[in-house]
Amino acid sequence: MTYCGKIKKFMIDEFAGWKVFDYIWIFIASAVILGLSLYWEDDLIGITSALTGVWCVILTGNGKRSSFIFGMVNVLCYIFISWKASFYGEVMLNALYYVPMNVVGWIAWTRHMNQQTAEVKKKSMKINVQVIVYALTLLSIFAYGFILKLLGGNLPFIDSMSTMVSIVAQILSVKRYTEQWVLWIVVDIVSVIMWGINFARGGESIATLAMWSVYLVNAIIMYLKWRKEAKNV
Repeated sequence: MTYCGKIKKFMIDEFAGWKVFDYIWIFIASAVILGLSLYWEDDLIGITSALTGVWCVILTGNGKRSSFIFGMVNVLCYIFISWKASFYGEVMLNALYYVPMNVVGWIAWTRHMNQQTAEVKKKSMKINVQVIVYALTLLSIFAYGFILKLLGGNLPFIDSMSTMVSIVAQILSVKRYTEQWVLWIVVDIVSVIMWGINFARGGESIATLAMWSVYLVNAIIMYLKWRKEAKNV
């Protein structure tokens, strides 16, 4: 197959299996982000970060590898936005973790694609494993929160919760576990609070706040979808 042929097949696979709801949801989410961003006169980096971030999580929920492409663009923009807001935990998380993990995720998902549905194969963890994962995540939140407090970061423990839960959730995402969405819901709630406070204090990135709000709705939808489709392991 030629290079152009491979690209064409990849694009076809990325939209394979989409339902009417999926098209409506990605349209509404994008329209909300763009509309609020333009109304509040957000900058180009904020709008780009928000749109690519929304596309990334929706494509992730649909088990599509292109999520990692949009995820990489989102991460690079978000690093700059978080630095301006003094959310250093978010900066370090995205620069040192999400950038390489987008590459790792692409490779890992490529090896576990369902050829019939053109979606990644999904699975679920046993209850005892879930308890261990959640307990270790909780301990890491407090440890990293103290570090961020020493660095003089903004909202250190909220920032830490968003950071550490995101790290675990991304690992579960790469491993194709349904439980990632439980953690993403936690991350999204914390991030909405964090960016809401930032905006109330005079922050300019309404697109980022809107992005996390859409993430939250999407995480709930995708948890229900993955729980239905995943295999227990």
